[in-house]
Amino acid sequence: MAWTGNGETLLLQPWGPDSIRARSVPLGPVLDTDWALLPPEDAESTLVIDGRTATLRVGRLVATLTEEHVLDLQLGHDVFACRVSYSDADGRELLSELSSGGSLKLRARDHRPTAHGAGPATMSFDPPAGEHLVGMGVYQQDLIDLKGATLELAHRNSQASVPFVLSSRGYGFLWHDPSVGRAVFATNRTEWHAAATRQIDYWITAGRTPADITRSYARATGASPEMPEYGLGFWQCKLRYWNQEQLLSVAREHRRRGLPMDVIVADFFHWPRMGDFRFEEEFWPDPAAMVTELNELGIELMVSVWPQVSVESENFAEFRQRNLLATALRGPDVQMSFEGPSMFLDVTNPEAADRLWELCKRNYHDLGIRLFWLDEAEPEYAVYDHDNYRFHSGSALETGNIYPQRFSRAFFEGQRAAGQEEVVNLVRCAWAGSQRYGALVWSGDIGTTFADLRRQITAAIHVGAAGIPWFTTDIGGFHGGDPDDPAFRELLIRWFQFATFCPVMRLHGDRRPTEQVAAADGSRRSPSGGANEIWSFGDEATGILTEHLAIRERLRPYTRAVFDEAHTGGQPVLRGLFHGFPEDPRAWTTADEFLFGPDLLVAPVLQAGARSRTVYLPGGARWTDLWTRVSYEGGQTVEVEAPLERIPVFGRDSGYPIVH
Repeated sequence: MAWTGNGETLLLQPWGPDSIRARSVPLGPVLDTDWALLPPEDAESTLVIDGRTATLRVGRLVATLTEEHVLDLQLGHDVFACRVSYSDADGRELLSELSSGGSLKLRARDHRPTAHGAGPATMSFDPPAGEHLVGMGVYQQDLIDLKGATLELAHRNSQASVPFVLSSRGYGFLWHDPSVGRAVFATNRTEWHAAATRQIDYWITAGRTPADITRSYARATGASPEMPEYGLGFWQCKLRYWNQEQLLSVAREHRRRGLPMDVIVADFFHWPRMGDFRFEEEFWPDPAAMVTELNELGIELMVSVWPQVSVESENFAEFRQRNLLATALRGPDVQMSFEGPSMFLDVTNPEAADRLWELCKRNYHDLGIRLFWLDEAEPEYAVYDHDNYRFHSGSALETGNIYPQRFSRAFFEGQRAAGQEEVVNLVRCAWAGSQRYGALVWSGDIGTTFADLRRQITAAIHVGAAGIPWFTTDIGGFHGGDPDDPAFRELLIRWFQFATFCPVMRLHGDRRPTEQVAAADGSRRSPSGGANEIWSFGDEATGILTEHLAIRERLRPYTRAVFDEAHTGGQPVLRGLFHGFPEDPRAWTTADEFLFGPDLLVAPVLQAGARSRTVYLPGGARWTDLWTRVSYEGGQTVEVEAPLERIPVFGRDSGYPIVH
């Protein structure tokens, strides 16, 4: 269904079952960009034109386009415009474009193109009353209902902007534009603003339940792959194991103590210079032997890869000569200054992505390393001057949000081409579509407080609702934390208990005290943080953490089934209460509890010193406390004990026998 007028072309197309893609350009033809959307699946549709009204019906979604003729007294003639509204198959309004308002002369699709083509654009809607909104990725805030929020459409360290929102009204909406911008979910207006774009482009779907909507979204943008078995257990990490023997000694000690571990991580600066993409021989003399020993212990090695290339790297001259690095419009071509000046690899350039994988395949993958930690994936600019940076795909202002998706894609496609069937890579950012490239997103370099822990719960719920089902956090937080501090020990225990029921359970952080590292010749290397192992936080903590490792292991069959739901149907692994109980109004506003899969309700302890907490149990089910075996009818709030040894966990309709 197409409309033209006042120089604008508006195109609405069926884009999968119950879904429509809408594009609007101020001048010229509509662009066939594929930033996140896959080619559409076939879907039955009908188009009816009746005078100045056209109706496109695609399954449960109905789009009505109404042409408006408004007399402009200053111009002396009618001005043509059109307004699009969306409803479901039952006739209930879902979302309508902003009305022109007569003499107000408002524009729902407001293009401001520049002489170079890309310019600001805003898409405005009149939102339905009383809706609740979730999704949009990782933001460091404890809001569960995004109605009333304004969100920056840009990535930062600990912020991953994934512009898909799910409404309690029964629709999902993808802003299909990687431009830096802003989303406004006000009570009187919903606005999507792009700072620099060539067209307005969005996708909308209708569904009876959140599960229906997330299923349609996964069909449109891709589902996550099948999670490898080693993704279901415990991952050990710290900033940083700085030599081969140190890392191996931790793995050996885990096995000596009988503690489960699936993955251990070689963090950043295991390389000589940023951008060398290889182990430094002095500290890692035989990585092939290290991988072999770890595999014999049943442990996979993950290595960190940063997309920065130091001006001192052995690869810098080649990357610079071949135009494989991002550049700056103003000032020096340096985008980051951590451990020396560096530039970002332009992974939006297929040639750069291929060369990056070629180096990592030769120096890591060929040694048997199957997991990569794609850090700094936003990327993290020293200064967030998006208009200043240039990529193969365009300016960072116009296309910069695509970067983490392309970073994940470079490794996923390389690993698959190398014969690796199961792919999971830890990534510090994501955008729409990242999930289909095996992206396990974590929430970045966060703080070490109970307030930070609370924010990770809402981040996990929102990123899952935004179509990214694989998520993890740094257990205990990243910045600081003294293993000998009783207050930090309590925080770490509570975080560990929360992480037991997260998609991936991973211990990481930059603990105190800092350890300085030097080479044999006395030259400085990046420092290491303090101890961060299961046994590093005192005997009481060790016992509690050990028991939760055992719980995680007993969860494997259940966790496998939940990950399979993500792979086959696009469902989040960690879910807000609304996902399972959309008819319960409180489920849309509860921010401190979540569902792990369909049957487990988890209520983390989020206050220091707390040994009990209230828990809301959604209506429509019977809930059993898995510690005490006391059962409750849903639709009520209960007060339950939460000693340091455990957090409240409830099973739905008799639940899952994980504890006993």
